[in-house]
Amino acid sequence: MKLVLLSGGSGKRLWPLSNDTRSKQFLKVLHNSEGQYVSMVQRVWNQLSKVKLTNQTIIATSKPQVNILQNQLSIPPSALVVEPTRRDTFAAIALASAFLYTVKNTSLEEVITVLPVDSYVKDCFFERLKDLEEAVHSSDVRLALLGVRPTSPSTKYGYIVPTVGNGNAVNKTLAVSHFIEKPDEQTAQHLLDQDALWNCGVFAFKLKYMITMLHQLGLPTNYDQLLQRYVDLPMNSFDYEVVEKEKKIAVLPYEGTWKDIGTWNTLTEEMDSRLIGKGMLSDDSINTHLINELDIPVAVLGVKDAIVAVSPDGILVSNKEQSTRIKTMIHSFNLRPMYEERRWGWYKVLDYTKLDDGNEVLTKRICIKKGKNLSYQMHFKRSEVWTVIKGTGEFVIDDQFRQIRAGDVLQIPAGVKHAVKANADLEMIEVQTGSELIEEDIVRFYEVWNEIQAYINEHAKVSITAVNNVR
Repeated sequence: MKLVLLSGGSGKRLWPLSNDTRSKQFLKVLHNSEGQYVSMVQRVWNQLSKVKLTNQTIIATSKPQVNILQNQLSIPPSALVVEPTRRDTFAAIALASAFLYTVKNTSLEEVITVLPVDSYVKDCFFERLKDLEEAVHSSDVRLALLGVRPTSPSTKYGYIVPTVGNGNAVNKTLAVSHFIEKPDEQTAQHLLDQDALWNCGVFAFKLKYMITMLHQLGLPTNYDQLLQRYVDLPMNSFDYEVVEKEKKIAVLPYEGTWKDIGTWNTLTEEMDSRLIGKGMLSDDSINTHLINELDIPVAVLGVKDAIVAVSPDGILVSNKEQSTRIKTMIHSFNLRPMYEERRWGWYKVLDYTKLDDGNEVLTKRICIKKGKNLSYQMHFKRSEVWTVIKGTGEFVIDDQFRQIRAGDVLQIPAGVKHAVKANADLEMIEVQTGSELIEEDIVRFYEVWNEIQAYINEHAKVSITAVNNVR
């Protein structure tokens, strides 16, 4: 069995901590068994590791999330399938299938199981995935779903309605009659009486199922070719494009814990601490959570049933039940993310100014983790000044190395190649000045530090040889 984890989302329901690059699955607000703060994706990856499934797993994601995935999971690029543009879950799963088929040489008879990267479940959930594989192999169904046994007549989830008296006793699957999406409470109660199950977005199929579908759509099954024609894939969810149209479909009931924690109300229910970061909560602030990512104190006094979330992107103060309304309000802000995690560490935007002459000034605080490095790169439209405030490292500029430490000021003109590696956690204040300060203004020559060193050493040899020849 191969697993495909779907990592998407725009981070709107958990603003201001989440944004386009740091969706809900990357927020470090949950505790692991050692008492450390971890994100949902780290929690899921650890659970997959316990049942020895990580080596069989790839993650389908979008370009803005590649860096943070590599930062939080330390996974190789070969474990990521990156969408060239966002086109919903059907396209992502089709691309992942082509990747498994042509890049990983996966057999067409292999079972592919797809699930969200942010499932909040107990470890036994992932053992149940192995039963899903067996359900596909031991029956004539084309598609098998995992359905959660409801604990209440919830109106927040979709429901899978089984066909009465039409199941498979051997692998304990049930034939599927139809689907109902987010019913009202009365309908939800009626669905429970019909033994309906919550749809948790987990399904399995043989690889040939998706490869055949690509053939039928007139699209290539080769991964590189499909990347070039990605915009031709239907921009629909897998549920709409495939699941709801499939006739040979079964569901495997799951009796354990499962929860969607995509809102502040549900997320805070699973948090062990009501206070994260610098601040205080008064004793009469009952059922209120404060999460503060800034280095300034926040005091909450006498406020009940609320979420107070503070980040470089903004501040939210909301009644928990009403917090989902933020999704419709933040469109008017239209601001760039002020905090991002990268494969090498993180940065916070401290200030942005547009000068009268049209030039811009952007100030960031950057942390490069020990042993990590920025790529050997160059910018055309901006110059940079780095002031080292913590740690030590190696700095290279225009093919010349030097050691750096706290107190050093490094000037990098536009058009000059540069890179840095942290020998200990390295923090810098970066001031960018230029006509257009955008992330796209970058040319990367090498990303791996060993490759940077090899290039410069070879370049130095060539230069010495050229001088000797002149002599």
